[in-house]
Amino acid sequence: MGNAKTGLGTRDSGFAEARASAFPDSQPPIRNQGTVRILGIDPGSQRTGVGIVDVDAAGRTTHVFHAAVNLLANDDFPLRLKQIFEELRDLVLAHRPDEVAIERVFMARNPDSALKLGQARGAAICAVVAQGLPVAEYSAKEVKQSVVGGGGAEKRQVQHMVGMLLNIERKLQADAADALAVALTHAHARASAQRMRAGAALATRARGSTSSWRSFR
Repeated sequence: MGNAKTGLGTRDSGFAEARASAFPDSQPPIRNQGTVRILGIDPGSQRTGVGIVDVDAAGRTTHVFHAAVNLLANDDFPLRLKQIFEELRDLVLAHRPDEVAIERVFMARNPDSALKLGQARGAAICAVVAQGLPVAEYSAKEVKQSVVGGGGAEKRQVQHMVGMLLNIERKLQADAADALAVALTHAHARASAQRMRAGAALATRARGSTSSWRSFR
C-alpha cells in the first residue's frame, strides 16, 4: 500500500491514510463480541467497490468501512488485476472480516467487457480465498431484492437504501454502495438461515417431546 495510485479509500480519502489514522496496524478495528464481519465486493474492471459491515446475533448491521478501488491509473489490464488482488488482501489484513460476499457476473452485451469483469471478479475471489475466507455469491437481482425490495431497482435507489439502513448521511459512491448492498444481502441471508435452523431445532424437540409422552402413556 502507500501508493497514491492505488485508489482505495474511505469515502473520498485514500485507504492508506484511512488505515493510518482510523485503523493503525498496531490497533486492529474494534468490534463487538459475538458479531460477524462481512466484506462485500462489487467487482469491476475500472472500479471495484468494497464495503464492510458487522452483523450481530439478532441480525442488526453496523457500517464499518466502504471504498472504491480506482483501477484507471493502470492502462495495462494485468496490472489492474494485480492491484485488485493486493488491495483486497491488504483490506482483509486491516479489517479481518469473517466472511465475504461478492456479486455474480452478469451477461454483458459486450463480450470483452464480460471477460474483463469475470477476470476482475476472479482476482478479487483469489485475494480473499488466499486468506482462508469463505465466499458467498449473489446476483444483482438478489441484492436489489434484499436491499430495496425489488429486483429491478435502480442504482440510485440502492444507494439511498444502503445509506438509510446503515445510517450513512453522506452520499455514497455507486460502486461502494453496491458493495455494501452485497454485504447487507449476505447479512440478511445469514439471519434467515439462522432463523430456519432455530425453527427446525424447535420442531425436532417438539416432535421428540410428543413421542416421549406417547411412550409414557
